[in-house]
Order: sequence, then C-alpha cells, then structure tokens
Amino acid sequence: MKLLPRWLISLSAVATLFASAGCSSDDSARVAAPDPAPPEKQAQLCRALNKELPEVIDEKKRRPVSPASDFTAAWGRPSISLRCGVRRPLLVTEGYKYYRPNSPTIEIRDVEWLPEEQSDGSVRLTTSKRTAWVEVTIPAKYAGLSGEFSMLFDLSDAVRETIPFGYIE
Repeated sequence: MKLLPRWLISLSAVATLFASAGCSSDDSARVAAPDPAPPEKQAQLCRALNKELPEVIDEKKRRPVSPASDFTAAWGRPSISLRCGVRRPLLVTEGYKYYRPNSPTIEIRDVEWLPEEQSDGSVRLTTSKRTAWVEVTIPAKYAGLSGEFSMLFDLSDAVRETIPFGYIE
C-alpha cells in the first residue's frame, strides 16, 4: 500500500476548504445567535434595539446576518457584529477562574462597555449597567493595536435609547 505525502493531503484539504467557502449562496455575515434566547423582558429590549440600529457605522454598511435574528446585526467586511441578549461576560461572573469584578470599562455616550481582547486580535465589548447584555465584536483590522472603538458612538446612542440603565436581575 502506497501512502500519499502529508503535504499532498494538506494541500487537498486546503483546496476543499476554499472551494466550499466560495460556494456560499448569499452575502450574509455569519453571526452566532445568542444561546439560549434571552428572557422575554430582555428579548423585547433587544427587538427595540434592533429597530434603532444605524444602517451605517464608521462608514460600514449594515449587512444581513445568518441566521436572521432580531438579536444580531453586522456591518462591513470583515463584519463588526452585535449580539443582544447574551449572557454575562465570564470575566465578571463570580466563580469564573479569571473573575475580575473591577475590570476597567470604556464609557461612550453614557454607555459603559467592558472590552475583552480575543485570541484572534479582535475585541469583544459588552455593555454593563444595562438591563440587557449587548455584545459587539470588532475585528482586529478595525480595532488595530491602539483599540480604536469609534464605531461604538452610533451603537451607544441606539443602546442608550432602547436598553435602560440598570442591572439584570
């Protein structure tokens, strides 16, 4: 039995991956929907937020998301993604191995955001002191090394208008 060289197997796997990636039939951004769905009170707030979200942020147009949901939105390519009704960030969840209840936040237009750098260089920012958790993920390409978050100005306005100040019970 003759074995194929490893590089040939790897090359064919990469070719298959690229071929399947190019076969997407729509132009939707893939955004993970919150799991599980938020409680009804938070879901209502998230639906209101979805209606107020801007069509353009930081010169990036809003795109359809897949799966379609009132709890998700995306802008640009690569996508800046928003999820509403997500769970409390682990960083501020008691009992988590790396629990840091006093993690620094960024305040933009009266909305506090908890930034967390991700392993791929993107930054995930989650609201705090609001009655529903809203999470925005900014790809490394936009956030850069200095942590550029100007795209949160328009999003903060929508959050402030639809998600009341307070704490999740």
